[in-house]
Amino acid sequence: MDTATSNATDAIVIGAGHNGLCCAAYLARSGLTVRVLERRSVVGGAALTEEFHPGFRNSVFSYLVSLLDRSVMSDLELDKHGLTLINRPGGSLSLLPNDHMYLPRDTKAAQAAIARFSKADAEVYPAFEDMLEDMGKLVRGVAREIPPNFDGGWGDVWKLIRQANAFRRLSSERQIELSELMTMSIGDLLDRWFETDVVKGLYGFEGIIGNYANAYTPGTAYVLLHHVFGDIDGRTGAWSYAKGGMGAITQAMASYCESLGVEILTDAGVASVEMEKGAAKGVVLEDGGAFSANVIASNTHPKVLFGKLIDTAETPPAFKHRIEAYQSESATFRMNVALSELPRFHTVEHDDIGLTAMQNTIDICPSLDYINCAYDEAKQQGWATSPVISMCIPTLVDDSLAPTGQHVMSLFCQHFRRHLPNDRCWDDVKEQVADIVIDTVAKYSPNFRRAILGRQINSPLDIERKLNMIGGDIFHGKLSLNQIFSLRPVGGYADHRMPVKGVYLCGSGAHPGGGVSGLPGKNAASVIIRDRKRGLV
Repeated sequence: MDTATSNATDAIVIGAGHNGLCCAAYLARSGLTVRVLERRSVVGGAALTEEFHPGFRNSVFSYLVSLLDRSVMSDLELDKHGLTLINRPGGSLSLLPNDHMYLPRDTKAAQAAIARFSKADAEVYPAFEDMLEDMGKLVRGVAREIPPNFDGGWGDVWKLIRQANAFRRLSSERQIELSELMTMSIGDLLDRWFETDVVKGLYGFEGIIGNYANAYTPGTAYVLLHHVFGDIDGRTGAWSYAKGGMGAITQAMASYCESLGVEILTDAGVASVEMEKGAAKGVVLEDGGAFSANVIASNTHPKVLFGKLIDTAETPPAFKHRIEAYQSESATFRMNVALSELPRFHTVEHDDIGLTAMQNTIDICPSLDYINCAYDEAKQQGWATSPVISMCIPTLVDDSLAPTGQHVMSLFCQHFRRHLPNDRCWDDVKEQVADIVIDTVAKYSPNFRRAILGRQINSPLDIERKLNMIGGDIFHGKLSLNQIFSLRPVGGYADHRMPVKGVYLCGSGAHPGGGVSGLPGKNAASVIIRDRKRGLV
């Protein structure tokens, strides 16, 4: 590859999503020269804010903050670079056909809310919350660590010992519960704890969000844990809004990177990773340009890195076999709507309590059976006609996103297959399917349909095309038991080092997986820095 010396840097990061920017920031902090190459015309990846209707802005894909690691926020000085987080009151509002349940963060208040449906469930609720709190702390610690590989080296043995110690410090009952959570379905778990549909539906959604599965698919209980290990305000499972939308996070990260001299190029899609004698030497862009570096950190989906940028024939047979079989489909349909007025739900008063409840997530998932019906419909026809929907109205706490007195709403919907039966294409049906989503919400809100001024639709195909997320998978691959921890992305390569020397995976396809945490980027950078010091790259 004929590359000018001026085009050389110590490291190239492919993709300016939050993990790519995070990786670049930590590499630059260590003194490396870094160039970030972004295929799209904007930075941010899935953490992006756009104006989607005149005067109305919102987060396009990811929409809430919880998993963003506090060490990342501190190290990258995100507050000094423009990031402001707005804490929500906490909890969830679950819409029911003729009722609702607002489950606040306060345990006693939550018990009172549950007691309207089941006194028995109200009694066991504190124990359930305590269990999730303890499990969330443990998973958060594991998420911050680089998983051991299967090569039996002493470094991996010590990792196992450290992480086994965290497990050992749990009580025997918690050890049993963790083992169950890692293997059970969310349905079986909730059936064991609760008797009423509304509580099961509310927590059941957490097991299938971004996860094409039914409520009784083994391993879905872990997905619940994955969504509650964040501690954005010091409380496990807490959620916040980023003022100005999720793009504020990546804009702050980009600003910090640039303050350290990182060069960020947009409209710079990478066509291939160039190699010499089995080691990375740089990249060639889609427009024919080229840059050289001995370190390539990829924030792309694993099957984009190996399959598009690097031929899998260049990798060991076992890796090739496993990466080609890597599962990737989240069955997610994502919408934003611009609203002339605040939606009114049949059973929710617009008093202080009702408006506080509406500042949190508003879910349509009344039971586990509802989840299973959505799954079965999607399996047969490609989408659910009664979808599971999680909504947020960020303008209730952030008035910068819409004109005064008007609102934006995020709608995160399951289940919608990436590949439709009978060779149908999402481009031909997405407006029709968006109408189904609107109709579903309108059953609970009489003014919702007439309040809509505009909408932004991202089908699974749109997500795949825009973000290069194979299968439209928002997590860069299923969080199934065979694709987490030491098996992410595949066994033998969980330490971010890929089978091509100098190539590292720093995106959500690496441990700990999807969500806006920054941990895959931070952890990958630590491996790269260590390898540089040892002269391995």
